[in-house]
Amino acid sequence: MRKVDPEKFEARKQQILAAAITCFTRKGFHGTSTAEICAEAGMSPGNLFHYYPTKQAIIAAIVEQDRRETAAYFAQIDQSRDLFDEILKFMDIVLELAADPAYSSLALEISAEAMRDKEIAALVSAYDAEMQASLSVMLRDAASRGQIDATLDPVETARWVAALIDGIFGRIAVDPGFHPLEQQANLHLLLTRFLRPGAKGAGKAAREQTVKA
Repeated sequence: MRKVDPEKFEARKQQILAAAITCFTRKGFHGTSTAEICAEAGMSPGNLFHYYPTKQAIIAAIVEQDRRETAAYFAQIDQSRDLFDEILKFMDIVLELAADPAYSSLALEISAEAMRDKEIAALVSAYDAEMQASLSVMLRDAASRGQIDATLDPVETARWVAALIDGIFGRIAVDPGFHPLEQQANLHLLLTRFLRPGAKGAGKAAREQTVKA
């Protein structure tokens, strides 16, 4: 039996995912045929099915890849810094991703598929729960340092931050005049007033600091 080269195997999987993402962005999940993914990836159907037996398996792999990247991001956060600033940085990355038409289109496509497919829904839910858990740990630690309002419940606050993230992508779908990167100052102001202790009078300063940056 021929030994499988792990690096080549992984590279081939990434090639398929990249091709599928291109196709899903162009025509949607249900509008994309397996043949189109094969053509984009430059391989035969038999070869593709060796790596991913169904389109659902490809979607699942995309969700898992996004989950791993998000987990790696939280793992590398410098705990010695002001964690409120780290939360703002994380939300800035969300705005950058939302501003990418390919990423935002794919994110909405996956959300729609999660409404139809129980297995995809379970994966998306697990990913969301893991992200919220990471956020709640940051919020708890930030509160213990006096960097955010200590009266906020970290779990419920993380849930509202997650809802805000969902809202950013949802707004893109219905409002062509909504440009995520143009909303950075407003987002920082919103989070400052929500999270910072005694931040009601600090909103103008937060906005000015964001604009200068």
